[in-house]
Amino acid sequence: MKEIIFALNDKRPKYKQIYEKLKLYIEQGDIQTNEQLPSIRRLAESLGVSRNTTLTAYEQLVAEGYIRGEGRRGYFVNHLEPLLLNNPFTEMREEVSQTSPEILVDFRAGAVDSSHFPVKIWRKMANQTLAMSASYTYGDPFGEELLRLEIVRYLFQSRGVETNSDAVIIGSNTQQMLLNIGHILKPKYNSIIVENPGYDGAREVFRLHRFQLETLPIQKSGADFSHLDQLQSKLIYVTPSHQCPLGVTMPIQQRQALIQWANNRDGYIIEDDYDSEFRYTQKPFPALSSIDATRVLYIGNFSKAFLPGLRMCYMVLPEPILSQYKKTFGIFQHTASKLHQLTMAKMMEEGEWLRHIKRMRLIYQRKMKLMASELRRTFEDKITIIGEQSGLYLLIQVHLGKSEDWLIEQAQKQGVKIYSTLPHFIGQYPSEPLLKLGFSNLSTADIVKGVSLLKAAWT
Repeated sequence: MKEIIFALNDKRPKYKQIYEKLKLYIEQGDIQTNEQLPSIRRLAESLGVSRNTTLTAYEQLVAEGYIRGEGRRGYFVNHLEPLLLNNPFTEMREEVSQTSPEILVDFRAGAVDSSHFPVKIWRKMANQTLAMSASYTYGDPFGEELLRLEIVRYLFQSRGVETNSDAVIIGSNTQQMLLNIGHILKPKYNSIIVENPGYDGAREVFRLHRFQLETLPIQKSGADFSHLDQLQSKLIYVTPSHQCPLGVTMPIQQRQALIQWANNRDGYIIEDDYDSEFRYTQKPFPALSSIDATRVLYIGNFSKAFLPGLRMCYMVLPEPILSQYKKTFGIFQHTASKLHQLTMAKMMEEGEWLRHIKRMRLIYQRKMKLMASELRRTFEDKITIIGEQSGLYLLIQVHLGKSEDWLIEQAQKQGVKIYSTLPHFIGQYPSEPLLKLGFSNLSTADIVKGVSLLKAAWT
């Protein structure tokens, strides 16, 4: 459980109110055995109290055996005896869960279109890979050479990035890559600038490394660079091709200004290019790394464009970061499947990867247009649509005078699952509910049905 929020009053000590509320949630079964509680910092931010207040509440729960601390991992709920759990609250919760409506349409943003996945081609390439003697040995700790060579060709062709295979590192996912990079950067740098709103998964990695966080404000119109020079950090993490979550693209003037900023400070830019393949109104912009590769740590992945379950991404590192990375992590085994790496290399070598991207770009563009059209036709001026130029999801700002919790709850009653954007924000939240609706794994019929059900839920 990453987020939890409830009301506090001024009549009683706040730590006691937090303690009692969490205790009640645990006894009712709302927070279950072994579930992780929000970090002390995050809960304090959510409730608007000091970290000492939440720490005192947690310590009381630990003392009474409701939760346990597991070092840096955080706090987790302990198992309670059945006698305590068999109470009217639990029975009521079980009765409600049994009557919960079936989810008919899930607007999840982290999936791909399974109906168009090239199963036969992937299986054929995988069988060819198994015939290779190299498949039966341990892999290169920095990724298979065959795949790294194909990534070099692909990045030059599609993103304008000039590099060589020695500078490419392959890993299992973006957070793992950032975790490793954090070990390299932390001895020299104590803080980093992150987008606000921005990708919370990256932010949590930086917090784990105890970087101090400064923020770059992001609006619907783009990034606000007006105070960038006043910030102290020499590192910045950005998603310039498709900003997460607002979907804006950083123009060339800001890209050049950001490169100049990094050069002036002897710093680095971490460029997360997570779904740059899917831009519908124009061709994808060249990557930041194509302007000055000496100041950019470039990260790309195969999850959004191909298959999330593949768990494979890559980065291109400049010197001297590259040398330090190889010195530090050369003794560790690789985290991405060697068989999958070699299979993907074959897909790219034979042109199947690019064919797949072109095909899916057209399919996703049609879905994006359909969902935007259906939302506008159904809700007219009651919503504002954000980010329909690229990516695999839309944001909608809802002007119905209702809370985000109400909108999500009413949608679920109609069998529709929609998603909050609040985890992306630090401190300042949207004045009106801002919801994320993914469409990549939905059929056209699902999209039409989902929007129709949302109308029934909210009107």
